[in-house]
Amino acid sequence: MRSLPRTILTALLVGLCMGALPAQAQRTSGAAGLGVQAGEPSGVTLKVYNADAPSYDFLAAWSFDDFLFLNAHALFEHRLSTQNVEQPVHWFIGPGAYVGIYDNAQSEAGLGVSGTIGLDILIDERFELYIQATPRFELVRETEPNIGGGLGLRYYF
Repeated sequence: MRSLPRTILTALLVGLCMGALPAQAQRTSGAAGLGVQAGEPSGVTLKVYNADAPSYDFLAAWSFDDFLFLNAHALFEHRLSTQNVEQPVHWFIGPGAYVGIYDNAQSEAGLGVSGTIGLDILIDERFELYIQATPRFELVRETEPNIGGGLGLRYYF
């Protein structure tokens, strides 16, 4: 878990460098992006993009400590403004919630609130690379804060 902040920082720097490449990619409202996320947690992600309203991000994921969960966020995206560079780089932030199942002797369920903050880069018309940090606070089962995050890739169709 100690290497997670270093991994996120490295991926963020790589993402910013990639964002400096010229691109003319655009997403349209209602487009759905399906992909994968590697990190803590790892899983399958779905994003429904909205240009003038919150986008919605869903993650079906697992953690290395026998935890399976579903996470949903409303994402408020803002384009990063840079002079003389046309790049589809956005930063995003948003509230969310999750429900999880812990695979231990009792197979307990957990419920909590979460948030997310990160960057996404539209590589071309179809591919989005993103990095995010996701602080969570569990409300049911035990009251415990945690932070996760990951690096992901989505394909829009």
